[in-house]
Amino acid sequence: MATSGQLTEAAHFTVENIGGIDQTDVEIPRGVTVLTGKNATNRTSFLRSIMCAMGSERVSLKGDADRGKVELTLGDTTYERTVKRVGDGVQFEGEPYLEDPKVADLFAFLLETNDARQAAAREDQLRDVIMRPVDVEAIREEIRRLESEKGDINDELAQIESRKRDLPDLERQRNNLREQIEDKREELAELEAEIDDSSRDVEQGRKEQAELESKLQDLRETRSELESVRRKIERQNESISSLERERSGLQDDLDELPETPMGDHRDLEAEIDRLRSKRQDLNTEINELRSLIQYNEERLEAEDYELLQDGGAAAAAGDSSVTDQLVGDDDTVVCWTCGSSVDRGQIESTIERLKDLRSEKVETLNEVKSDLDDRKEEQREATQKQRRRTEIERKLDDIDDELDRRNGQVDTLKKTRESLTDDVEALESEVDSLESADFDEILSLHKEANQLEFEIDTLESDLDEITDEIEEIEDDVDRAEELRERRSGLVDELTDQRTKIDQIEAEAVASFNDHMESILDLLAYENIERIWIERIEAGDASEAETKFELHIVRTTENGAAYEDTIDHLSESEREVTGLIFALAGYLVHDLHESVPFMLLDSLEAIDSDRIAALVEYFADYADFLVVALLPEDAQALDDDFTRVTSI
Repeated sequence: MATSGQLTEAAHFTVENIGGIDQTDVEIPRGVTVLTGKNATNRTSFLRSIMCAMGSERVSLKGDADRGKVELTLGDTTYERTVKRVGDGVQFEGEPYLEDPKVADLFAFLLETNDARQAAAREDQLRDVIMRPVDVEAIREEIRRLESEKGDINDELAQIESRKRDLPDLERQRNNLREQIEDKREELAELEAEIDDSSRDVEQGRKEQAELESKLQDLRETRSELESVRRKIERQNESISSLERERSGLQDDLDELPETPMGDHRDLEAEIDRLRSKRQDLNTEINELRSLIQYNEERLEAEDYELLQDGGAAAAAGDSSVTDQLVGDDDTVVCWTCGSSVDRGQIESTIERLKDLRSEKVETLNEVKSDLDDRKEEQREATQKQRRRTEIERKLDDIDDELDRRNGQVDTLKKTRESLTDDVEALESEVDSLESADFDEILSLHKEANQLEFEIDTLESDLDEITDEIEEIEDDVDRAEELRERRSGLVDELTDQRTKIDQIEAEAVASFNDHMESILDLLAYENIERIWIERIEAGDASEAETKFELHIVRTTENGAAYEDTIDHLSESEREVTGLIFALAGYLVHDLHESVPFMLLDSLEAIDSDRIAALVEYFADYADFLVVALLPEDAQALDDDFTRVTSI
């Protein structure tokens, strides 16, 4: 699709069987083109052909045709659209210029029935018309999504800041562990040197010493494994405690819910169906009573006794007129249901009783509606409780399964712990059996060294865990800057989304007011000082909306200003107001950048000189401005404008 600024060539249209057109070829150059001719010369049909090529479906087939076509050649591109009759409607095929023509239908194709043009002339909900192309709910949904993402980032940043405050304490723990490990290693090095010295003095015990060292190594490894199992048991027990606390809370919630929230659900459904049926019956009865009362009141008021001529004439006799026989005196009438003469007061009394009956029925209907609302609310509450109960029971089942799994793991770990404890005791016994008086000192040194190595392993394991935690926190701290940048971007996006609707409304109001001021100066309508739109906030703070209020300010002969209503504008003034409102929508939705054609029709209510000025004004905003005019109105337009006199 070409955009404004790219359209340097003329547009060529080939039209078949659209509106009243059999076949025509028309070339429209850039700028203003005037379709001039008397009524019923297919000017509006050609405008609708342009709309068809653009993508609009506000097009009709020629009455005697089953298929029509419009071709638009613009530059090197041809757009073709066909219209086929299908049943009572039509079907469109082909590739139009616009993918979505709805906004163009509203603000660019300004034929007589154009919604924007008519809304301003009738002072309808102007704000709703301007905002119709804007998906307000999509904007609100995007705001909710952005707010949710921003909330998640805030939570994550708060967590990072909380963990960041733990860093000094973790650093102290890590330094303390490093110092302990260093002290233990120094102590171990001294022991190993002492062992080496003692070993040289007891060469004869080398074999026993090797066996002892092997046992000590086994003992150290077994103790390390035992400690690992103990830690796993502790972690599992912590998880089990957490799950049990969660289970207890859920059980409390479950206990607060009724065992059968839906109660006798089928009885409740049946009661709702009964009340709905009763409500429908009462509505029918009330409507019938209303019609009956209205009919009788109309007959009584109009004294429309001629209704009896067909049925009552047979009973009439002599030369007396039917009316004389039916009316009688002023206090009696002929009943239009049975034909007998009754007192007027009796009929009025019957009508009053019917009204009383209708009032009773209305009162009963209100009670039924109230009961129905109560039953529906009861059903909704029961359904919510049932859903909540089902959800809690499912969570409890999941927790029970998880508790069973973790308790099973704890049992397995405890058995492993018992086995390892037995192994440690056995190894300690074997080490004790290898000790002798000759090797008491060296055995003691080996046992002490073995214990130091075990303690060093434990400390190094703790050091690794703390180091991993510190590194994780530092990575989060480094990532916090990215999160803050993303949050800042979200704040900007939220600001854009929250102000988007306000901006469109404000721009539309400003555009209308500015152009209306300019056009009134240009057209010089008598005693109209100003026509402008005021943007007014409506609704409470939680659901604030706006409305557009149209103001007309006139001046008296002595120059005093007063506010008038649009009802008092002339047809010409109303038409101009509607066109300028449509122009404001055209500009605020940037149609001048995407829709090359603006169409004007049915301007006969405006005098020819003002039409000429209006066309000159609109010509500045569209690549192609196509105007349909009667010959006498077209005479006032600039001779340089292109004229099309035959379609």
